This record gives sequence, C-alpha cells and structure tokens, in this order.
Amino acid sequence: MSQINRREFLKLVAAASSAAVLTIPRTAQAGSKGKVVVIGGGFGGATAAKYLRLMDPSVEVTLIEPNKTYTSCPLSNEVISGHRDIKSLEVGYDGLKKRGVNVLHDTVTKVDPAKKTVTTQGGKTFAYDALVMSPGVEFNYAAVEGDSEELSNTVIPHAYKAGPQTLLLKKQLESMPDGGKFIIAVPPGPFRCPPGPYERASQVADYLTKNGKTKSKVIILDSNDSFSKKGLFEQAWKNMFGYQAGGMLEWVPGASDGKVVKVDAKSMTAYTNFGEHKGDVLNIIPPHTAGKIAKDTGLTNAKGWCEVVPMTMESAVHKDIYPIGDACVAGEMPVYPMPKSAHMAMTQAKVAVGAILAKMNGQAAPVPYYVNTCYSTVNPEYGFSVVHVYRVTDNKFVYVTDAGGVSPVTLGTKEAPQPVPAIQRKLEAEYCVGWFNNVMADAFA
Repeated sequence: MSQINRREFLKLVAAASSAAVLTIPRTAQAGSKGKVVVIGGGFGGATAAKYLRLMDPSVEVTLIEPNKTYTSCPLSNEVISGHRDIKSLEVGYDGLKKRGVNVLHDTVTKVDPAKKTVTTQGGKTFAYDALVMSPGVEFNYAAVEGDSEELSNTVIPHAYKAGPQTLLLKKQLESMPDGGKFIIAVPPGPFRCPPGPYERASQVADYLTKNGKTKSKVIILDSNDSFSKKGLFEQAWKNMFGYQAGGMLEWVPGASDGKVVKVDAKSMTAYTNFGEHKGDVLNIIPPHTAGKIAKDTGLTNAKGWCEVVPMTMESAVHKDIYPIGDACVAGEMPVYPMPKSAHMAMTQAKVAVGAILAKMNGQAAPVPYYVNTCYSTVNPEYGFSVVHVYRVTDNKFVYVTDAGGVSPVTLGTKEAPQPVPAIQRKLEAEYCVGWFNNVMADAFA
C-alpha cells in the first residue's frame, strides 16, 4: 500500500465518519413513518440506530441489546497491560435514547423474515420494514479440543469480547512470574480485529519489560502464515523486546506448526499437531462465526458469515435485512476483503442507513464508498495505523489500492532507508486516542 502523510491521513479519517452519509435522503415522504429494528448495540448497531433517527426523525427505530453498558474492544488490550482503566471503554445508551431511539435491553430469540417480525426472550414482538442485523460474532469453542465457554470465563480467557475476560487476563498477566510464558493462540482468519492478537502480544511484552519480568516469553501460536501490519509489528518487536530466537517475543506461523488444536486447562498446555507448549497464561482465541441469531435466521453461508449486496449491505438471502459489522463477509480473496473492525462496522452501518431511507422514500440507493481506519499501539508512546478504502464495481467490493495507506516501516528510499522518527510513532499513538474518542461519540452520543 502507498505511504500517506499526516494531512492525507486526517482527510481519510474524516471521510470515514461522514462520506457514507452525505447523500442520504433527509426528508421522508409526507405522513410516512417506517419501522426499523436494530439487533445489537455495538459500534455498528449503535451507529445505524443513531443515523436513522438523525437523517429521518419520522422513522421509528428500536435497538435491541442485552447489555445496558457497552465495553469497547478497541483499546481493550491497553487494559490488559495496565495502560488504561476499563471504565474508559464503557458507554451506555442514553445518547441514543435522547435521539429518540427506543432502546430495549433484551435478547432476540427469533426473526421471521417472511412476517418481518422480531421476537425477544422477554416475550415482545416487533414488526419491521427494515432490520439491521449487527450481532457481532460467536466463538466456536469446539474447534479447539478441550476448550469451552466455561473455561474461557475462568481459566483460559480469549478476552476477544471486552469485559470480565479482559480483567481476568490482566490479573493472570500480573500474577505471571519472571521467566514465565504467556501463550496467545490465534485462530484461522477471518476474525474480528485482524491485528488484535499481535497488538496484545506487544502490550503484554511491554508490561513484562516495564515490570522487570524480562526473562519471560510471549509466544504467538498462529493458525495463519501472515498477519496484519506484520512489518510494523516485527520492527517494533525486534527493536523493543527481542524477536524470535533468544528474544522475549516469538511468532510461530501455521506453516511451522503454529495452529493450536487442543488445550489442557489443568496442565496449562496448548497442543499443535506435532508439538506442545506449556504456559503460565493461556490466551486461547477460538475461531469466529457470525452471531447465533444471524445463523438461526438463515443469513449465513457455509463458512458461517452473512453475505451482502455490496451497493446496500442488504442480505444476499433475505430482503430488507441488512447484516453489518463483524457478522458479515464483504469481499473474498484474492480481492482484499473488508476487515472486521469497529470503524468498518460504522461505515457499513451508514451505507445500510442510506439504502434503507432511500428505499422508504422511493429513491435509488446512494453510491457507497467504504472506509476503514485501524490503529495499533505497542504502548502509549508507540503506534501505527492503516486506512482501507473500497468502492463497488460490477456489484463487487473492490479494494482501492491507491486510496488508502499504512504507516511506513522506514523513510527514504529502498536503496537508502531511514528510520522513522520516534515522535512519529508517538504521535500515531496519540492520534489513536483521538480516533477512539471520536468514534465512540459518533456511535453513541
């Protein structure tokens, strides 16, 4: 990807929050009042609910979410390393309520696409003209022999849904002795937040280094043979912690028997096909699929993800249902697929809102552009980022190779590379905090 400067980067970040909604029709037909139900109150669902009301107050919007407080996954690795309090990641739904969103804290148990109804565990039924499906992911514990939801909540947390498991993993890290091993098992892609496991490894190594546990090891057992921002992470690991043989941090790719297939919580051992790795902390991240309600509704494909129409984010299976966020698959290899990130979920939400309101008003759906911004931090002094841009061509998602960018590994030329100044990495870490504050406000305020 092409290198971008600070000015260009800020333009793209701004575009990610606004471009998708600039052409949304703002005025409903006289006397019309559509009903939209939103399932899931994360970044995608909250954004959809807010912008539906913001762009057309005549629309009746109901958001159904089990939890009264949402805890952000972005920046939760900083909680594990002690750089951030988990309270700083929490937000309620008062902002959406003030915008006229009917927020119901309940669990959806059934969606009837034919009758266009949603039924909850509490016994309520809602009719809809359009349904935004944003249920996040479900964890496939059965894919790793010996793993289970119970164990993830008590002994071998994945902490890939921010909250109690985040704090459990933090406690385990703090209790780890010098010379101990912290093992992270990465599932096969796709999974939410592609750079998340590698950022976590960075944050853990930073904690160990700064707390005098320099004989410890962080081992990444990876089902994959490469990963997001690989060059940037490896540069930081080599310079700050020592990488691979003799270093604090070691990455074992799938091709080198990195895929964990079994775990024994009693002996704290992770097994690959040909090896075993005993650790003091086991951070086993199970494979993902779309949230259960998406599967139960018949929206998922054979791989467990919701396929969508690129122009509108409408389900490829059921009309008037719009799967967004981590639950959907948008693009397939060899075309670069959309990452499962908070920012992408918000962009997809705005595209869906535009399509829903256009359809309610008898208009053509706006032409969408999808933008993703993703930051990773090694510590509060060191960060880097990437921007992805997608357009729709011939009813397919197309990754725009010359529109995004990634933080540089080096400056200068290939023949005469120069190191990136430390101040640039520090500024990116600060920009990460600004990005987080902005997206939280954009979705929930």
